[in-house]
Amino acid sequence: MADKHPYVPAPGGLVQVITHFRKSFPATVTAETLRKLGYAPKNESYVLNVLRYLEMIDNDGQRTAAAQKVFSQHDDAFFAEQFAELVKKAYSGLFDLHGDESWTLDQEALITFFRSSDQTTDIVGKRQATTFQLLAGFSGHKDVPETKPRKREASKQTYRPARSGKAEREREATTLQAQSTSEGPKENMSSASAVGLTVRIEINLPADGDQDTYDRIFKSIRENLLNGRCP
Repeated sequence: MADKHPYVPAPGGLVQVITHFRKSFPATVTAETLRKLGYAPKNESYVLNVLRYLEMIDNDGQRTAAAQKVFSQHDDAFFAEQFAELVKKAYSGLFDLHGDESWTLDQEALITFFRSSDQTTDIVGKRQATTFQLLAGFSGHKDVPETKPRKREASKQTYRPARSGKAEREREATTLQAQSTSEGPKENMSSASAVGLTVRIEINLPADGDQDTYDRIFKSIRENLLNGRCP
């Protein structure tokens, strides 16, 4: 049994362990066991200290016969009654001083007892008190604190293979071609409407032509070009 009263930094891990052990108590409990179960990550040693202090496991992590008897109880009331005996035996100094009122002592009274007994700091005394109250809950004298569900592994991101340079260029070319097909005609029509046409005609009149010749030339220009009948 440890010299000082044990504690856990946060109650969640210990609550989960005791709850799980009521369903299935491994024959050997080590830090690796708790890691595999996913309980008390990085705080396994604190939980193991509590289990050893209650004599649920021995120094080698082997489940004790006393713990096997208690945790084989299916009925909640019977379990609480027998679990309370483990706690009373472990915290004999507290119960020798306060008797059965120990179960209902407020936190300040518990902190005072643990700090004076173990010469601990304020924060450790508070954690020792909280740990005892948690155990009192499983003993049927307080409410067992609720715990959050274990965190699942971070959801895996959908894997999308990186496109090669060639594949990327082909994809972009396809996109541009599709855009050109759908938008091209509109742009062409708009461009065509904005384009004007200028035609310059140069006429070389014969030096020896008479007036009739010139009249026929200009008449032909007027009829075929100026009036819009140019083929």
